[in-house]
Amino acid sequence: MDRRQFIRLTAAGGIAVVAATGCSQQMPADAIAAWQGPGAEADARRWILAYAILAPHSHNLQSWLVDLHTQDEIVLRCDLTRLLPEADPYSRQIMMSHGTFLELLDMAAREHGLRAEISLFPEGAFGHSAIDQRPVARIRLLADARVSKDPLFAQILSRRTNRNAYELTRPVPADAWAAMAEGVKPNSLRFGFVGMDQPDALRRHRAIAAEAWRIELTTPRTMMETYKVLRVGAAEIEQHRDGLFVLDRIPVLMSKVGLFNRNEPPRPDDYATTSQIKDFNANLESTPGFLWMVTDGNDRVTQVNAGRAYARVQLAATAAGIALQPLQQALQEYPEQAKPYAEIRSLLDASSPARTVQMWARAGFAPPVGPAPRRGVDAQLVQT
Repeated sequence: MDRRQFIRLTAAGGIAVVAATGCSQQMPADAIAAWQGPGAEADARRWILAYAILAPHSHNLQSWLVDLHTQDEIVLRCDLTRLLPEADPYSRQIMMSHGTFLELLDMAAREHGLRAEISLFPEGAFGHSAIDQRPVARIRLLADARVSKDPLFAQILSRRTNRNAYELTRPVPADAWAAMAEGVKPNSLRFGFVGMDQPDALRRHRAIAAEAWRIELTTPRTMMETYKVLRVGAAEIEQHRDGLFVLDRIPVLMSKVGLFNRNEPPRPDDYATTSQIKDFNANLESTPGFLWMVTDGNDRVTQVNAGRAYARVQLAATAAGIALQPLQQALQEYPEQAKPYAEIRSLLDASSPARTVQMWARAGFAPPVGPAPRRGVDAQLVQT
């Protein structure tokens, strides 16, 4: 809907009265209570999981499913009802999101004086095309006085994904890039970055990201997939405590009066589409740096380990005061993204079929943002 048309409707229909009473809403406290950290727990596994569930996840789906039925053991599976079959048809991003979970779990175990023995895919790895209910990992927790604590653990409660404008006048310092590169060293992959000293390369990154974003917003089935996990307003956020969320006044107001229809995709020329494209492009233009991670191979173990590496990169960035936002659109393997997908692989020297760009993100300084909702430990547990 055109913004001017919406304004006319508000004036004609008396909706302005609703706006005057205030539709800007606050994030429900219960939805972000997990970010306060765990209290005392009789079961060390629950204490550890309270940190693991704060890991970054595509679309904030939180598709982790945890079985605690065997003492001193954690079995991690994927909740197959929480996938992105349109945007992430081979569940590469989902597997990376399980890797971020495992990395934070490992850090929390160390902090608790335990060694986490992580066995990936103990009943066999998934094939390339689909995932199933076999375990992603089996973790045994063992007391070990020799285990060393990870300094990045201190950043878990402060970690955020920042999708706002960055400060273009402040380049990412060399020591911050070095800290992020250091963070991936336990994993076998190539970490790269570009900053303000390479303006031509920056422009190329921005152009590919902008086109990939436009494609996602104007592809009906991927947009509808996003709408399914879009929580508009405090009540929906508190009910679901997952997904993407909106608390801004205008969309909340439109949703309240039935003008924000999430049962059908917006047209390419709708305000809902054009305004997002405009805002995202402005954010890209404000971005002083981009980072990426490339692997040789793309099997399931590689995907999980790439997720573990990204968790470390983001925590290292957090420690340095650097904001990150993943740019997954051009990395997604559905047909409409073929051109940006090929362009980013070429730009990052990952054009060989054996190489995969697992992560691409914008980086810079930005005003702080609040945490995303979390469902809590109990919601992640197998109950039967």
